[in-house]
Amino acid sequence: MPRRPRAVSPGHYYHLYNRGNNRQIIFFERANYLFFLQQFRHYVATATVHVVAYCLMPNHYHFLIYLRAADLDAAMRRLTLSYTNAINRRYDCCGSLFQGRFQTLPVDRDDYLLHLTRYIHLNPVKAGLVAHPAEWEFSSYVDYVELRAGTLPQREAVLAQAGSVTTYRQFVEQDSPPDRSIQHLMFD
Repeated sequence: MPRRPRAVSPGHYYHLYNRGNNRQIIFFERANYLFFLQQFRHYVATATVHVVAYCLMPNHYHFLIYLRAADLDAAMRRLTLSYTNAINRRYDCCGSLFQGRFQTLPVDRDDYLLHLTRYIHLNPVKAGLVAHPAEWEFSSYVDYVELRAGTLPQREAVLAQAGSVTTYRQFVEQDSPPDRSIQHLMFD
């Protein structure tokens, strides 16, 4: 029996995330992160979404996207299958890499958008992988604070809420607990 399509609509923001099956590692080396981003761009971002923010962690990923087309399920299915097959071939293993289908949560308020980007960008710091969010290569934070020339067209919507790159950087880097209004959006 085919799965029901998700109730997502073009013209809206969504938080996409998934983790490794049994919380296991899904990115084993730098090349895996880069390949996943390349495959995401090829299968998902080219025609289906604009990426607002992202972070790839060793055992999970987060994407904040603006949906442009209705075929998100099919695009993500192609991405997941492509990446899983490549990892299984590369590491001579078999079976499921991800913990079921990816998850989607609607982001229906501007404050969610701003706070969720902060949450996503602070993931590697909170996990103890780096001391500062700009040190994590596999995140859009370095694009936000202009340490890398990225191609995130929706980044401007978040920066406009923050006021500037400087105020966004201060917003992310200040050490305060996450906003309670986004608790339900948190994956970890």
